[in-house]
Amino acid sequence: MFPGINPKKMQAMMKQMGIAQQEIDANRVVIESDDGNIIINNPSIVKINMQGQENFQISGDISEEEAGEEPEEDNLEEDIKTIMEKVGCIEEEAKAAYEKADGDLAEAILNLS
Repeated sequence: MFPGINPKKMQAMMKQMGIAQQEIDANRVVIESDDGNIIINNPSIVKINMQGQENFQISGDISEEEAGEEPEEDNLEEDIKTIMEKVGCIEEEAKAAYEKADGDLAEAILNLS
């Protein structure tokens, strides 16, 4: 951060000012918007808590997905598992509801509830 300052001293100063940092282990971060998704693979995430307010600093391999693109196979499987866990249905019912909802996870769960 600041050149010439010992990292341990910097941590001690931050602690005195009420700033805490925590590294978060993650495989992927997805930021969803109306225009599309921003996908960050192999992210390095630092959660910073400063005077009761939490902020996240994220860096990694960034790619963008335009709105309306088909979900990746990994996302499809994760979404199907989520539907099965939330609703308690079998995989075929979850897939049918997901397809009927055009890939909208929340709508699929609501339709089966």
